[in-house]
Amino acid sequence: MEIENPLKNTVPKQKILIEIAWETCNQVGGIYTVIRTKVPSMVEKWGDDYFLIGPYFPQTASAEFEPIHDLDDSVLGKTVQKMRSMGFGVHYGYWLVTGKPRIILFDFWSTIENINKIKATLWERHKISTLHAEELVNHVIAFGEMVRIFLTELASERGNKTDIVAHFHEWMASTAIPDLRQDNVKVATVFTTHATMLGRYLAGNVPNFYEKLHEFDWLKEAKHYGIEAQATIERLAAQTAHSMTTVSDVTARECEHLLGKVPDLILPNGLNITRFSAMHEHQNLHTKFKDRINEFVMGHFFQSQPFDLDKTLYFFTSGRYEFSNKGYDLTLEALSRLNWKMKNAKIDKTVVMFFITKQPYHSIDPEVLHSRAVMDEIRQTCSSIEKQIGDQLFSASASSNDLQMPDLNSFVDEYWRLRLRRTIQTWKNNKRPKVVTHLLKNSDGITDFLQKTNLMNNPEDKVKIVYHPDFVVSSNPLFGLDYGQFVRGCNLGVFPSYYEPWGYTPLECIARGVPTITSDLSGFGDYMMQIMRDYDQWGVMVVNRKTQDFYKAAEQLSEMLLKFVKQGLRERISQRNRVESISETFDWNNLRTYYDTAHDLALKRRK
Repeated sequence: MEIENPLKNTVPKQKILIEIAWETCNQVGGIYTVIRTKVPSMVEKWGDDYFLIGPYFPQTASAEFEPIHDLDDSVLGKTVQKMRSMGFGVHYGYWLVTGKPRIILFDFWSTIENINKIKATLWERHKISTLHAEELVNHVIAFGEMVRIFLTELASERGNKTDIVAHFHEWMASTAIPDLRQDNVKVATVFTTHATMLGRYLAGNVPNFYEKLHEFDWLKEAKHYGIEAQATIERLAAQTAHSMTTVSDVTARECEHLLGKVPDLILPNGLNITRFSAMHEHQNLHTKFKDRINEFVMGHFFQSQPFDLDKTLYFFTSGRYEFSNKGYDLTLEALSRLNWKMKNAKIDKTVVMFFITKQPYHSIDPEVLHSRAVMDEIRQTCSSIEKQIGDQLFSASASSNDLQMPDLNSFVDEYWRLRLRRTIQTWKNNKRPKVVTHLLKNSDGITDFLQKTNLMNNPEDKVKIVYHPDFVVSSNPLFGLDYGQFVRGCNLGVFPSYYEPWGYTPLECIARGVPTITSDLSGFGDYMMQIMRDYDQWGVMVVNRKTQDFYKAAEQLSEMLLKFVKQGLRERISQRNRVESISETFDWNNLRTYYDTAHDLALKRRK
């Protein structure tokens, strides 16, 4: 008699993955890049069983969100209908990014009237103090309450038939985690901190932050910086999630001391590399966009300080304005040393260093705009003269028996000669080119350092500075490039951060075939050192900030920059080819497995 196998006809449970973040369909910082670029890889694995949750902001939603008006009978559609019937503002549709996943956006204003009651519950159940917290905390808590209700309703409907994984990113999305765990809701939770809230404050204000990590009293420091609510939410999320993760080993040390939890897993960040891939075209694109940067440099510097563009290198750094955390202080110190070394060695090259960050300003400096406008006028005049010469040169050459080159000056009429002369006279002056392209509302660490060291675009300086206190976009009248095109046009990205849980800027350089400098205190730099022994041969240089003091690190960085300056054109092209070739290492299709492991671990612990 054959015994029937009870597992033979068992249907495997459906799995659903929900990613929740304040920055889904809402570009604020790096987490938006993490999630957006990861979407195609997640959709490839999960299909329609993958969707996202975020806050509803009409302005951003109008550009990136496509509503679904006819709700289906799926468990997702039913839960959306249930929440709407409860009076919540819920927007259901597609996120208009590659992969086009389904997304639910919660209008947290639809529950903000109950915020005091929600906060009281958080205090009673979890001792989360929200006294004197900033208004953003109220928005985050209201959003989190809607997430909690949604997941609870979803689990009550499907929890016995479906394995539900909810992956929360950062404290701003995670206020629901402690309640979900305490109420034993049938949802496996993953929490990822991309940077600890307290760590970001401490690193920017306490010298030798990493050496003192074990000394900090987290609650005392959180109260000191006025972020008790944020830090408590983050700490509870880390301790109550089924799987707690972070983005690098560097940040894992923070989690242990500041969140009281050693992360279960490290989830390194990647990019959708195919989106950046230019195959054999990346060198042509570099040349194309460098020519566009050349136009800006000519307009900005050539009024009083012309130099050979064929012997000019473009370096840049970018990111949010955190003077010490982002390594702007170290970069400036290294540039000052590089300037001295290049002058002392009589190196016949020029370095133009761009600082691209966001600072309050009144407007673009009118003098900078005027210089660019007059240079454009010179270009238009030259184009008209070129056309006039071309037509007459052809006619003269075809009709003449003289084999000698005609006198080109004779082909230009007096009007164009006078116009060109007057325009050039209007443009040329003896002023130093501006260091800052905009009229800043206040001086800051960058301008203070430049003035103190007199790195102010003096005629004898080999290192020129362009401080652009706004992000680069294609509508910008100075560059006319978007950020990605600007990066491709540069020769080197410089990011020697002191506090950088991951670091997308150097990774974006690699994706575009641009050599880059990072530090061993950035998650990306630390990861490169772990996976690639000869990383510097592939166009990634790493400054030692773990065991060197500031000035030794600045000297090391200046030597790296000097070595790059001394490279020949062929060597730089070869290095761009090498750095572009390793970009596949950071494609999400290769790094998604880390996330898969985190989700499986959460499900295992949930059961």
